[in-house]
Amino acid sequence: MRWKLQTVEQEEKSRLPGFAEDAVVRTFDAPEALGIRFHEVRAKSALNHVPGGRFGFDWTINLYRGCTHACTYCFARRTHVYLDFDAGRDFEREIVVKVNAPEVLRAELSRPSWKRELVAIGTNTDPYQWVESRYRMMPEVIAALEQAQTPISVLTKSPLLLRDIDLYERMAKRLPVTVNLSVPTLDEKVWRATEPHTPHPSARLDAVGELRRRGIESGVLIAPLMPGINDAPEQVEPIVERARAAGATFVGGVALHLRDEVRDVFFGWLQAKRPDLLPRYEELYAGGRAYMRPAERKRTTSAVKGWGRGRSRRNPVRPAEFSGPRQSQLF
Repeated sequence: MRWKLQTVEQEEKSRLPGFAEDAVVRTFDAPEALGIRFHEVRAKSALNHVPGGRFGFDWTINLYRGCTHACTYCFARRTHVYLDFDAGRDFEREIVVKVNAPEVLRAELSRPSWKRELVAIGTNTDPYQWVESRYRMMPEVIAALEQAQTPISVLTKSPLLLRDIDLYERMAKRLPVTVNLSVPTLDEKVWRATEPHTPHPSARLDAVGELRRRGIESGVLIAPLMPGINDAPEQVEPIVERARAAGATFVGGVALHLRDEVRDVFFGWLQAKRPDLLPRYEELYAGGRAYMRPAERKRTTSAVKGWGRGRSRRNPVRPAEFSGPRQSQLF
């Protein structure tokens, strides 16, 4: 089993809703994993069908549930309650690992019914969060998709993806491949406050540059844009300029949306860290609304518009070629 090569300080059993077998619960003796429990489960399926394909893709793969990045705004927090965990600290500290996902995926891709449709990875929780450095499932997933001649789109906040860059480069010579980085801010204070356990934003932009140097389609998602926190032009424009310098093939931004438990977590964070903004957010999301009103959303994302103007012919803007998930589903 994968975990035999890991340094483990604890092993126990637990039962998670939706999984037939007990989960093996492990903790790792590493600074990045202190106080975090990893629930190893055996999934029945690896490919998840997205009804109607309304987000720009029909299939996703989620190797992990929960995320140690601890982003205050993460839309996936609400899915953790389905496992009888809470959307706050449990989402960050109780991580579900589908240890058999690559094996299950290979079996699913070998079926005659598989039509080689685009598969998106990273639409729920980050496939390159810290624990991927231990379980190393993504190389097997990439290889399986390449062998099955299946296009892929990946979204992450981590330059750990560069570990697999040779695989992406090889695959991109045969199939549509996009590897996109989420970079909501370059502001050090905002970064540390809103996504405390993510790799440095500059390292993510450097990763975009390396992907592009290898001929791999790669873009930047400035999302979510949060009024009064990271949406000022002087905060957004440096990201746009760095993306341009990296040769990004796509840059997009989307305003924060808050739904159910995510709203509770985010408003709790505002109360603790930015109480001065509480009245504004109560107005923006009045009546339990998940999205800002259209005019406010347009204002919030305006700094990203027209980012590609002035790009050289050598690196033209080609948004039509972006095959990743639609921005509105990412956060």
